[in-house]
Amino acid sequence: MQTRLLERFLRYTAVTSQSDASQTVVPSTEGQRRLAELLKKDLTELGLVDLEISEYSVLTGKLPANLPGGSSGQIPAVGFVAHLDTVDVKLAADIRPQVVRAYSGGDVCLNAKEGIYLREAEHPELLQYKGQDIVFSDGTSVLGADNKAAVANIVVALETLTQNKTLLHGDIYVAFVPDEECGLRGAKKMDLSKFPVAFAYTIDCCELGEVVYETFNAGSAVIKIKGVSAHPMSAKGVMVNPLLAAIDFANLFDRQQTPECTDGKEGYIWVKGMQGNQSTATVNLDIRDHDKIKYEARKQTVWENVEKIQKLYPKAVINCDINDTYGNIADAVNDENRKCIDYIYTAMSELRIKPKTIAMRGGTDGSYISTQGILTPNYFTGGHNFHSNCEFLPLPSLEKSCLMTLKLIELIAKG
Repeated sequence: MQTRLLERFLRYTAVTSQSDASQTVVPSTEGQRRLAELLKKDLTELGLVDLEISEYSVLTGKLPANLPGGSSGQIPAVGFVAHLDTVDVKLAADIRPQVVRAYSGGDVCLNAKEGIYLREAEHPELLQYKGQDIVFSDGTSVLGADNKAAVANIVVALETLTQNKTLLHGDIYVAFVPDEECGLRGAKKMDLSKFPVAFAYTIDCCELGEVVYETFNAGSAVIKIKGVSAHPMSAKGVMVNPLLAAIDFANLFDRQQTPECTDGKEGYIWVKGMQGNQSTATVNLDIRDHDKIKYEARKQTVWENVEKIQKLYPKAVINCDINDTYGNIADAVNDENRKCIDYIYTAMSELRIKPKTIAMRGGTDGSYISTQGILTPNYFTGGHNFHSNCEFLPLPSLEKSCLMTLKLIELIAKG
């Protein structure tokens, strides 16, 4: 299975599909559509039906149940979701993976020409994978295990089911969505009538055993400030400097409630960007909290600070726009759908995988899909160090992730 997973992973990473948050269209890059088309071809060969790529490059399809007659309707349909894009962190868009066989420990030379090394002292997590085959990037890009490890996982799981008819399963739906890394834009473009499942799973967290069904509530705010420009010779009492207003606005927030000062379930407001000139300025904020009430309170704080800065600069024109990005998966859990989370822990128990349940300081496509009535928890790809050139993927962990997918399908089919 490791060989098949590696082949699929290399096949899909060969398609450059880095997203671009500066674009307003979905998908934000053409490479994501090319990857969707490649996947449609591969899934057609595996016998999936109802395969369709939407105008937004959302690929959906179905593997029909193969259960004995009369029992299919009693088994809930399950979905699996992965995203087509890789993240843009200002590294190279093209990914050139390399495999270190039977890693023996020590530093890994990612790129001799550029002098890029993955240092064991800086990444002691490497030590637990001695003797294993590990996939790395060439140091100029991310590896793209986020989320092409999941894409490979799902395709190999489907391939396994179609090649072995004795493996019984209910209806399985898949969705491959673009632009997850740009605020879950692709998931928000899903036509859920083409994804009629009782619950679903994303495979979009890191090391072996990770389970996520708690994510941030997330929002963003854009504050636009229009000042009054004037020549310095006559600026006194006239000029309103929007850049200084933006700085004063940023300084109103608690400096201890920022990403660099919080962890666990602690929320924050992040002054993520500031641009301006002598006439206008814009401040971009990210708002995050696991607790819904605290999240709403943080949004209220933004409004209150806008009012404060408006009083300090009465001649300025200040506008604020706040939008919710996604919600906490945990808020969608109830007695009726919780079983899909229980399946994860049962599968791990049977596969002898130690669970590592975390409250994710981020979100997944499931953070949005769960708000639409389809509970979508998340489990591990097996990778480490997402969103960096230090990202790596131990193949045995990827295999365990794929075995998790197959085990979940088996457990669901048993009812």
